[in-house]
Amino acid sequence: MIRKAELVRRFKNACESVCAAEAELTEIDARFGDADHGFTMVKICNTIEEALEASDGNIKEMLDDAAMAVMRLNGGSAVPLWNTWLDGMQEGAPESKEMDIEALKEMFSRAFEELDDMSGAKVGDKTMMDTLIPATKAIEEYEGDDETGLFAAAAEAAEKGAENSKNFPSKFGRAKSYGAKTIGTPDAGAMSMAYFFKGLAK
Repeated sequence: MIRKAELVRRFKNACESVCAAEAELTEIDARFGDADHGFTMVKICNTIEEALEASDGNIKEMLDDAAMAVMRLNGGSAVPLWNTWLDGMQEGAPESKEMDIEALKEMFSRAFEELDDMSGAKVGDKTMMDTLIPATKAIEEYEGDDETGLFAAAAEAAEKGAENSKNFPSKFGRAKSYGAKTIGTPDAGAMSMAYFFKGLAK
């Protein structure tokens, strides 16, 4: 079982992991984008942390608070994407302060479904989905019975997915206009999502 307090700790670690990579994310985004991804992700992650700390409800209510807080932000394209992902999590989360592995899997599967419906991007499109799709698959296919192993598997798949995004031309956003020139550079959104999963595994 994973208790709410541990989930909060892992989410805080995830947010801190992304924030620590702000300069790298900004540098990547500056090559073919608006150079604002690092700043935007720090804003999103700080908001998530604040919402988690302020929430005194169950896991579902806590994630709903985080999603609502992110939704109210002004920012780049990452804001609605992360709001949708978090909202999907709360839809799949239990109305309790602890959950088993199957409930944890359901939470992340539901989150992916919601974002997938909104995004439509696939592996190879050079977006955050290059990371989220393999990470979610790793979670769904995990056969162990502890959350540490589950998050470790997800983090490994996420890192590989982000690295693999280097091999494709951008098909979404401002970077799309650069076409094949973007090959060799990872997607900033894929990288920030990978750092988030890396933190979840701590």
